[in-house]
Amino acid sequence: MAGYADPAPASSPAADATLRIFLCGDVMLGRGIDQVLPHPCSPQLHEGYAGSALDYVRLAERANGPIPSPVDLSYVWGDAIEELDRLRPDLRIINLETSITRSDDVFPKGINYRMSPENAGCLTCAAIDCCVLANNHVLDWGRSGLCDTLATLDRLGIKCAGAGCNAMAARKPAVFDCGAKSRIMVFSFASPTSGVPRGWGAKADIAGINLLADMSEAAIAEVGDQIARTSRPGDIIVASIHWGPNWGYEIPDAQRRFAHGLIDRAGVSIVHGHSSHHAKAIEIYRDRLIIYGCGDFLNDYEGITGHEGYRDDLAVMYFAQVERFSGDVAGLDMVPFRIRRFRLNRSSDEDVDWLMTILDRESQKLGARVVRSRRGMLRLS
Repeated sequence: MAGYADPAPASSPAADATLRIFLCGDVMLGRGIDQVLPHPCSPQLHEGYAGSALDYVRLAERANGPIPSPVDLSYVWGDAIEELDRLRPDLRIINLETSITRSDDVFPKGINYRMSPENAGCLTCAAIDCCVLANNHVLDWGRSGLCDTLATLDRLGIKCAGAGCNAMAARKPAVFDCGAKSRIMVFSFASPTSGVPRGWGAKADIAGINLLADMSEAAIAEVGDQIARTSRPGDIIVASIHWGPNWGYEIPDAQRRFAHGLIDRAGVSIVHGHSSHHAKAIEIYRDRLIIYGCGDFLNDYEGITGHEGYRDDLAVMYFAQVERFSGDVAGLDMVPFRIRRFRLNRSSDEDVDWLMTILDRESQKLGARVVRSRRGMLRLS
């Protein structure tokens, strides 16, 4: 993939030959963000660091200025809405790392995210099609909270993958008909390396997530079987995986073997990796796309100190162009944003250059390059 032209207009012949998929990393709409939306949950927290979700609002305001509260439901998406309207992806996928519930059945893990079902309408403001749920926060408020989350997403008409009321439901993909006999199938998995409690795995009659035991050859074969049982020739497969620690650029050998194995043995077109709070390396393997860490997309971390060097305030929209019938990746465009006052704002030129330098440095190690594009965009080359 030596390079490619600017994104084709959605109505052009080039666009008809490809499908454009929007991907991003962790969307954490709970805690402080839930408090500034119109219908917040109780602010009580069970953390050693803070006793109230309002503490995170105060931290953010101290760092970047007042947040008008309550904000409207579209507020958090900020300038990202314009990019979604401009590029008009065929599918919009987020990793929703928040339980949607008013349950008080808190799981004692130190940090717990929840938002009210009434505030979940903010997801429809960005026309989100799919929430992947196999992550280390979707059961923060117990299995009752997970069931509330599933019911709310169903009410909003948003498909999900990676969690369910039993193991069979947790393994089912979200399936999208894209016309011209094309389907996109989204599978969602979580690895204990991301901090997921092993007890959160769904069982035959117990709600939970689609949990990977490890990243062995046997696990690759099991995932391949899951995909083979529900897919058909010509389907475009997205494997969304919550894996690895929050900080650091290293790509473990086990992750690369696992990602390559899914492409080799299960025909996956995109490995959509997340868990890191910052963007990580990108790889093209056999004309398929691997994003090892998308970084946070929305969080309430403003004013928290300790890892400033990683710039977790910079969020990235990933727009992958996938050939409709081969499943190969034709291009990847990225639009950086900066999270300020719980909202996605356009990045400065300096921030775009900083992110390009980091992503290019890390992706070069895997044989890919990241370059500047027009309108504050980055491109995989």
